[in-house]
Amino acid sequence: MDEPGTSGTSGTGGSPRAAAASGTFSIGGDMTVNRLGYGTMQLTGHGVWGPPEDRVAAVAVLRRAVELGVNLFDTADSYGPHVAEELLFEALHPYPDDLVIATKAGLVRTGPGQWSPVGRPEYLRQAAEMSLRRLGLECIALFQLHRIDPEVPAEEQIGVLRELQDEGKVAHIGLSEVSVEELRLGQSVATIATVQNRYNLTDRASEDLLEVCSEEGIGFIPWFPIATGELARDGGPLADLTEQIGATAAQVALAWLLNRSQVMLPIPGTSSIEHLEENVGSVEVSLTTEQLDALDAMA
Repeated sequence: MDEPGTSGTSGTGGSPRAAAASGTFSIGGDMTVNRLGYGTMQLTGHGVWGPPEDRVAAVAVLRRAVELGVNLFDTADSYGPHVAEELLFEALHPYPDDLVIATKAGLVRTGPGQWSPVGRPEYLRQAAEMSLRRLGLECIALFQLHRIDPEVPAEEQIGVLRELQDEGKVAHIGLSEVSVEELRLGQSVATIATVQNRYNLTDRASEDLLEVCSEEGIGFIPWFPIATGELARDGGPLADLTEQIGATAAQVALAWLLNRSQVMLPIPGTSSIEHLEENVGSVEVSLTTEQLDALDAMA
C-alpha cells in the first residue's frame, strides 16, 4: 500500500486485522498505530449533537473497527458533546494494549451544528480531566487543541497542554486546523506530534503544512478525507477511475491519501459496518503511477 502498485482491487476489508496493510506510523516516535484510523464524529446525532439513533449499532461499529485492525480512534469532547467519548468507553474498555485514542478540546457546543472556540487554560485543563474520566484513562495518548481560540494567546493554550504532558496526563500533543506559522509557534512551546487539518483529494489548502509534516515526521490527520461522501457519490469526480481500478470511489480517495505521504493518517468515519468495511478495504487498492497522476490532477 505504501508504494504504488500495478493493479486495483475493490476489496471488502472483511479480513481480520486488515487495517494493518495500511502500514504503520509512530506518533511522537514511540506510539505505533496502523495508518488507517477511524473518526467517531458520525456516531453522534444529527448536527453532531446528542446520542446516535441506534446506540447498539454505534457500539457494534467501534468493535468491528478493532476486529479489522483499526487501532487509532479520533474523537473529541465536543462530539455530542461527550457522546463519542462515552461510546468509546462503552464499546472498547478495557482497551486493547495497542489501541490509541486521540481526543480534542477547545470547542464548546451550544446546539446542533454550532461550534465556538474556548481556549482559556483553565477550561482546557478541565476538559482534559473530564475526557480522562469519560474515557476511563489515566493518560490521554494524543490530546489535540481542537481550534486555536483567537481571544487567548496561543502560547497559553498550548502551554497548558504542555503542563498536562509534564504531569503525565497527556502523552503527546496535537494541533488542529493550523497554518505552518501556527505549527511553528506551537513547536516553540511544546513538541507537536500531529496536526489535523481538512484535506482530501479535491481540497488541498493545507498542502504546505503536509510538506512540513512529511519532512519532520509529524503525523498528519486529514479530516473530511472523503468529503463526507461527495467524492464517493455516483457520477462524482472519481466515477471514471473507479471502474478502471476496480474499487469504490471512497476506497480510491482513501488509497490516494495513504499514497500521498508516509505521515498521512486518514480517519474516515461512518455509523455503518458496511461502510466501515468498505473504507478498510481501501488498504487493498493498488494505484499505478498513471492513476496517481490522474488523481493528483483533480486538485
